[in-house]
Amino acid sequence: MTFDLYIALLSFAFISVITPGPNNLMLMASGLNFGWRRSIPHMLGVGLGFPLMLLLVGLGLMQVFVAYPIVRQIMTVCSIFYLLYLAWKIANAAPASSGAEVGKPLTLFQATAFQWVNPKAWSMALTALSVYVPADMGWHGAVLAALTYVICGIISTNTWTLLGIQIKRLLRNDFYQRVFNWACASVLVLTLYPAVSDYLK
Repeated sequence: MTFDLYIALLSFAFISVITPGPNNLMLMASGLNFGWRRSIPHMLGVGLGFPLMLLLVGLGLMQVFVAYPIVRQIMTVCSIFYLLYLAWKIANAAPASSGAEVGKPLTLFQATAFQWVNPKAWSMALTALSVYVPADMGWHGAVLAALTYVICGIISTNTWTLLGIQIKRLLRNDFYQRVFNWACASVLVLTLYPAVSDYLK
């Protein structure tokens, strides 16, 4: 891989992980509702789970989906229902000041598993591997792309979680925190549109 091509890959990786999407919306809501320390497993699940997914896809998992399209369709349906469930959890998370234990931050396993049903994650992985990684690099290209996403993921996960914490300082009123949670949940549901429209075609 040439230096120019790697810079292009790095730029794409950073832009794709830092822009709003299901992962970042949930991290922001987690930062607001649970704080940075309790959100660490969630951040690790996103920051390491997506590169792992990208690596496995790059090593040939896509061939399974080509050979058995039903597997991809099943994953699409699962992703839709799981995202709706997560949106419900975010919408019903109680503000920390209320003292209620409604909702818990995602665990490392949950956040890692979520990457496999996240429509944006699939789009990112397929674009990175098909556009920015030369086919002749073999498994080396998949490893390089995965490591690049690990670096970018550290920045992105912390940024969005800390953003949620800062928003909490502005939304000191429990009512506004609940409104924020419902807004995040609504936007999360809207991110399903591309997946649902593709599935219905």
